[in-house]
Amino acid sequence: MDRLVSTEWLAGELGADDLVVLDATQHLGGSDRDAAAEYLAGHIPGARFLDLASWTDPASATPKAVPDSAQFAERLGRMGIRPDTRVVLYDDSAIRSSARAWFIFDLHHFDNVAVLDGGLGKWKAEGSPLASGEESWSATEFPAGPQPRREVLDKAAVLGIAVSQSCQIVDARDAERFEGTSEDHVHGLAGGHIPGARNVHFRDLLNDDGTYRTPQEIDRLFRDAGIADDKPLVASCGSGMTACVLLFARELAGRGGALYDGSWMEWGADPETPKEKGAAR
Repeated sequence: MDRLVSTEWLAGELGADDLVVLDATQHLGGSDRDAAAEYLAGHIPGARFLDLASWTDPASATPKAVPDSAQFAERLGRMGIRPDTRVVLYDDSAIRSSARAWFIFDLHHFDNVAVLDGGLGKWKAEGSPLASGEESWSATEFPAGPQPRREVLDKAAVLGIAVSQSCQIVDARDAERFEGTSEDHVHGLAGGHIPGARNVHFRDLLNDDGTYRTPQEIDRLFRDAGIADDKPLVASCGSGMTACVLLFARELAGRGGALYDGSWMEWGADPETPKEKGAAR
């Protein structure tokens, strides 16, 4: 199964015994949208609600940190997912939250996982069927795996990168918040960015219908932002969510990257961290 699957492909696979579809919708904090209520009102038939917003590590000092290996295994078992299950993730979110779910699966060595290209919006636009209410399934046991295989960086590590410029930092927020010409109202912080960071707004990686651009277009957008192909990269955003859109797009283009999970919500709130305003230099 490819990392990115089409609505047509999913329509033909629905009902397969080894396939689990997960609604990974999460909305911005402060939004008046309720992902759980929207799922109950209409979802892809058979899809299970992942409750991505609650899939964090509350013991971590990093706000909204990715779950650890045990928390990952517990959630998959609760969702009725086995190691040999094929998983398709989708969302109906302006921040393309299924990429965050993909990152968590990939982080914990679960390879047979894909994102639905265009999400629920494309599914509905094509007149595909919807179901409402609760779905039923049986929970199972999922074994806790090895240590995460991707780098999830903390503030201290990113501070070292900002000083040494040993790694490229790319920020997924819009230009106004990145440059500091507007406040980060989502997190109640002043605008600005980590020194030395470049800016690729996550929405630029998507077509008008919410599908991902081609690998060639993705590469071009990163290069136009001053990101070299052959230098390590760490992605940041407001809270570690849309940074995962950058990392998923990079994966589609055959390139990797690390995540600064605390992102601006952590960095911008610390009066001791260095900050820049203006366009990337």
